[in-house]
Amino acid sequence: MEFLCQSKDNIFVAAHRGWSEKYPENTMAAFRAAAELGVDQLETDVRVTKDGQFVLHHDYMADRTTDGEGHIRDMTLSQVKKLDAGIKKGEQFRGERIPTLDEFIEFVKKYPRLTVDFELKEYPRDYDDDTPYKVCDKILRVIDDADMTKRCVINTFSPKLHEYIRDVYGSHFRQHVYFPMTAMLGGEKISRDPYSYAYCACMFRAFWSDVDLASKEECEKMTSLGVQPWAGAGIRDEAGVDAVIERGCTLITCNNPDVILDLLQKKGKRK
Repeated sequence: MEFLCQSKDNIFVAAHRGWSEKYPENTMAAFRAAAELGVDQLETDVRVTKDGQFVLHHDYMADRTTDGEGHIRDMTLSQVKKLDAGIKKGEQFRGERIPTLDEFIEFVKKYPRLTVDFELKEYPRDYDDDTPYKVCDKILRVIDDADMTKRCVINTFSPKLHEYIRDVYGSHFRQHVYFPMTAMLGGEKISRDPYSYAYCACMFRAFWSDVDLASKEECEKMTSLGVQPWAGAGIRDEAGVDAVIERGCTLITCNNPDVILDLLQKKGKRK
């Protein structure tokens, strides 16, 4: 089965941290609602706990999205699971918890055509040892063991970690990078151009434009390199969708997938 079959005429919609405009981000409520809505992909963030477990949470701190505080990596899984990840979105979401990677994967398996964008959040610059690489290896092993590799892309803002994945695993995993290069973490020494091996690139605005999206010429250049141009979560309305279509992007990551799916359907860009 071909899972990643997006194109200019069949633009995929990825729910950014789930349906995060309406539901608490990176919770099963957000993922479930997005999947039921009919998105093509779920985007999520993977972090490691103090006891080496993998959980889905964007920020390195718990403060913004939960009733707790402190670094996720300084908490055990038991402590993370006690955090209320829904209450700050609304009383109706009280009791939502931060999911584990395993819980998320088991959920995704219920939707045979659903794809996933896994963003690795442990960066080499934040550690004095090789922890980010060991964490990366373990996460990729979980994905492989769950037979999810063909259904996903591996995403990180660290070009150094991307280079590690390419050096160790070759083309086994599809890699999701960012444009322009300044959108990725600065100060990391790398030996090869990430656009020489990437599967897709989130095309952020390099210069001024009416939407947060690279120019048509920049998107076409990426396509000429064999890299799929994807649009990021700055796309939220008809003007953004029109820009995506005009610039030849093949996927939109968004916080409001209901709106984006409807617009693409009306414009004949869904199959």
